[in-house]
Amino acid sequence: MTKVTLYIAASLDGYIARSDGGIDWLSILDIEGEDYGYGDFYESIDAIVLGSKTYEVGLGFDQWPYPEKKSFVFTQRHLQSDREDVVFVSGSVKQALADIEAQGLENIWLVGGGELINSFLQHSLIDEYIISTIPIILGGGIYLFPPPTPEEKLELISSKQYPNGLLQTHYRRKVKI
Repeated sequence: MTKVTLYIAASLDGYIARSDGGIDWLSILDIEGEDYGYGDFYESIDAIVLGSKTYEVGLGFDQWPYPEKKSFVFTQRHLQSDREDVVFVSGSVKQALADIEAQGLENIWLVGGGELINSFLQHSLIDEYIISTIPIILGGGIYLFPPPTPEEKLELISSKQYPNGLLQTHYRRKVKI
């Protein structure tokens, strides 16, 4: 059975990027030797799901940020890539997830952005949430959970506070009975 985990950082006021898509504010997290559990998490996943704008942000890095993992990019645009590990998806999130599962990929990282996260929420497809709350108020930008967002009951698995003020919380979706 496929498990989808939203692993993401957000500002204290609930934004994942500035209005222009900028994520420069995340640099306050750069502490030598500290990865906030990212390495272990990355090793635990089989594939990555992301929106086209998040994909384009990743292209702007010095090197592809998701090496050795198959990346499924949701888009309605006609994008292309020379990378064999990047697949563009234009169908529904439910069908795409079924196709991903059919490939034997079980642990899926939902990277973002807000619109794609909301699509997964609309269908109750996010099993776990690992949210790193950054001690900054941006005052505007791209919401982590853009409205309208459906109600989703969660249970806390764990939380960890870091010396720089980052608070990482790990939740699991409560199964509806």
